[in-house]
Amino acid sequence: MAGTEESVVVTGGGQGVGRAIVEHLLELGRRVVIVELRADGLGWADEHIAVGRIGVVPGDAGADDVARTAAERAAALGRLTGWVNNAAVFPDAWLHEAGGAAVAELVRMNLQPALAGAAAAVAAFRAAGTGGAIVNVSSHQAQRSVRGALPYAVAKAAIEGLTRSLAVDYGPWGIRVNAVALGSIVTDRLARLRVGQPEEVRRATDAQLAELHPLGRAGEAAEVARVVAHLLSTDASFVSGAVILVDGGRAAQGADPERRQPG
Repeated sequence: MAGTEESVVVTGGGQGVGRAIVEHLLELGRRVVIVELRADGLGWADEHIAVGRIGVVPGDAGADDVARTAAERAAALGRLTGWVNNAAVFPDAWLHEAGGAAVAELVRMNLQPALAGAAAAVAAFRAAGTGGAIVNVSSHQAQRSVRGALPYAVAKAAIEGLTRSLAVDYGPWGIRVNAVALGSIVTDRLARLRVGQPEEVRRATDAQLAELHPLGRAGEAAEVARVVAHLLSTDASFVSGAVILVDGGRAAQGADPERRQPG
């Protein structure tokens, strides 16, 4: 083990919100192991990899052996204190078209990485006897579904249930488990969507995002990263089983034809 350094595993840490979490943890002095299906997009991390601040485990975050390897790699970098289950996919499907088995597989694709990651993290924390913190990345869709995105919404609802169950089952070993439920966050994925749209459609998209979030904008990945880092830290030592909304007020707002505008 590398001195008294602390290490954290972040699944799907190569891009988007996951990358922002990794970068912020590095700023805080943590060492980070990234689990990424496509490790060829990690050029931005080369400098940190070279000096041992980042380890990379290529593969499917939902595979138990990949998750165990990540835990072992993190322990080699420092004392494993945190795990972030961020990896996700975004396939949409209509149940009446795809059928139950196909939709169940899409749900599994989003739920399994959290299960595999939690299993590896809990085993590592218990073996070390030190406790630790897990943060699962959820979505506003866990509580308020977006039409046509049933598999994703169901998986995220399950992840929030998993968060509470893990907190109850493993709290006696000093393991805290929380989730962050995100609103729309500005990432490369959203940027690519906007680039492919005509100007008038882009303006309409931006206006819709502003309308959906009472703060009047989509969130920044760095804003998510700061909340995740807090939940991993000892500053949140009595926070467990919670789902923290990082959504600019989106989940609190309901569409209402009687709403009034300020005078």
